[in-house]
Amino acid sequence: MTTSRSSGTRSAALTRDRIVAAAIELLDAQGEGGLTFRALALKLRTGHGAIQWHVANKRELLAAATVAALTPALTSPAPGTPPRVAIQTVALGVFTAIDEHPWLGPQLHTAPSQPAMVRLWEQIGRGVEGLGVAENSLFTAASTLVSYIIGVASQNASNAQSAAPGDKRHEIVGALADLWESLDPAEYSFLRRAAGQLRVHDDHAEFLAGIDIILDGLTAGR
Repeated sequence: MTTSRSSGTRSAALTRDRIVAAAIELLDAQGEGGLTFRALALKLRTGHGAIQWHVANKRELLAAATVAALTPALTSPAPGTPPRVAIQTVALGVFTAIDEHPWLGPQLHTAPSQPAMVRLWEQIGRGVEGLGVAENSLFTAASTLVSYIIGVASQNASNAQSAAPGDKRHEIVGALADLWESLDPAEYSFLRRAAGQLRVHDDHAEFLAGIDIILDGLTAGR
């Protein structure tokens, strides 16, 4: 009887927010493959049925975890925020979120209709509208920005994950820069020229510089 009451108390205290928070911890530690209802039940010290009362299946759980992890990046800008600043803020927020939660990138790529992606599109789209982009170019402009944001952020997170334990970023980047500098100048003149910039670049600064290049193109002539 004591065990039953204890189990009932734990189940009664279970909430959707607790489940999603635990799911994010599992995803951060083990990736999507490590997120199972069995692992989640063990982590929360409850049963599968109690979890599924709040979240029906893994797909729904992943969508909820994605929204929760991205919510800080997708808050509406303060009234009066310039469109360019609003876009930059959202972009950097998503970049940072994917850097902290690498599993977000694949989730956003593979489930474009999920709530987090819908919110991201809306935030970027409003910023593009605010820049005065022509009506017939709004979708293309927003699509370019969304693709750049998710693509670059995901690649950056993937690079960090693929590094061997103990490897330091500056050593990895330095080795790649050394490789570029060693290439045949007749065949790889650009890479040799860019090697110095690669060696000292800052990921966040380069990411935002790319956003600025896109925005400059969208607003050229205005």
